[in-house]
Amino acid sequence: MRVTMIGAGYVGLVSGACFADFGHDVVCVDKDEKKIRKLEDGVMPIYEPGLESLVRENVKAGRLSFSLDLAASTPDADAVFIAVGTPSRRGDGFADLSYVYQAAEEIAKVINGYTVIVTKSTVPVGTGAEVEAIIRRTRPDAEFSVVSNPEFLREGAAINDFKRPDRVIVGVEDEASVAVMRELYRPLYLNETPVVFTNRSTSELIKYAANAFLATKITFINEMADICEKVGANVQEVARGIGLDGRIGGKFLHAGPGYGGSCFPKDTLALVKTAQTYDAPTKIVEAVVEINDRRKKRMAERVVAACDGSIDGKTIAVLGLTFKPNTDDMRDSPSLDIIPALQGKGAKIAAFDPAGMEEAAGLLTDVDYKEGPYQTLEGADAVVIITEWDEFRALDVERVKSLMKTPIMIDLRNIYRAAEMTASGIEYHSIGRPT
Repeated sequence: MRVTMIGAGYVGLVSGACFADFGHDVVCVDKDEKKIRKLEDGVMPIYEPGLESLVRENVKAGRLSFSLDLAASTPDADAVFIAVGTPSRRGDGFADLSYVYQAAEEIAKVINGYTVIVTKSTVPVGTGAEVEAIIRRTRPDAEFSVVSNPEFLREGAAINDFKRPDRVIVGVEDEASVAVMRELYRPLYLNETPVVFTNRSTSELIKYAANAFLATKITFINEMADICEKVGANVQEVARGIGLDGRIGGKFLHAGPGYGGSCFPKDTLALVKTAQTYDAPTKIVEAVVEINDRRKKRMAERVVAACDGSIDGKTIAVLGLTFKPNTDDMRDSPSLDIIPALQGKGAKIAAFDPAGMEEAAGLLTDVDYKEGPYQTLEGADAVVIITEWDEFRALDVERVKSLMKTPIMIDLRNIYRAAEMTASGIEYHSIGRPT
């Protein structure tokens, strides 16, 4: 099939490359000329394992291309995907749908013959109906359907998530679009992937409900970690104990500094705002948003406490800046709260992240970025692990001790065993575990 993907960002580029790998002809369209030229040169605008080779192979095969020209890329398309950003709107927390609606207007002007327009962007309930209304007003004669097809891609594992998903959700309002969507995802039927067809409003809500539920699990285990610290329990064992219950499951039960990234913060907030608009407030999700924001800000206090109550004039080494490993995404990362708070208390910051330092440089000031973890530790009064990159999981303990001014480690991801670190001579602090 012929597919146009509007938006060559994270969702659009990964989805477009994967559809091309399924055998469809895909054009990714974006208004950012610099991004498109880089993609044409084989340079990825984001860090995602496996993406560069997937794009290169499908460009070489002639199934994937990039363009600035929507009018030239769309008329013959069977399906046009809207994969533009929907950030939180400044001032009120609602999802900013201006890019989605602008895309709808532009699509309406160039489609030719029956076309399925698919919202891949994360959007509140009712967006699909508004997209349909915009296209109908702009082109009363157009033959089209509007479909909701939310993405469930984890940064760092997006290609596998697209090709081997737990499920595919498709919100439709007519049978003609069902046939097109079945054909697009036909390769997944061979793997017996559940493809769930529902109406548009249900599909739109499924995306927000899923992210809010996962954010709730993270926030729940973080609160259990606080209780563990008070009573001498181990949060990792609590998580394992409840996670073995099939009704609960063990995923997203890892205590830490709070969730961040491109999805959970904005989607939980957007769900709260949508629920309030419809007079159906979600008190649980409201609490999750509040608790998570507070938790990230409190992490700096743990560092200060570990340093005998003062970090004024001290050098704090920070390992990991992105909100999770295997991505360069800094959006709502805990580091954006923790580092300024430490600086506000007089600390000097040395930091290293395998992929996120270029992005971090535009968001954090007065940070001394280093070339590797050991260079970051030189002369440090304490080290804070914020992101659990694999290369931080097996640091040479003796080398760590020799490089640091004082061997204090605040492990906000619990990647080391407390007893072993303490026995090695490092003053070790973690989340929700006895020292």
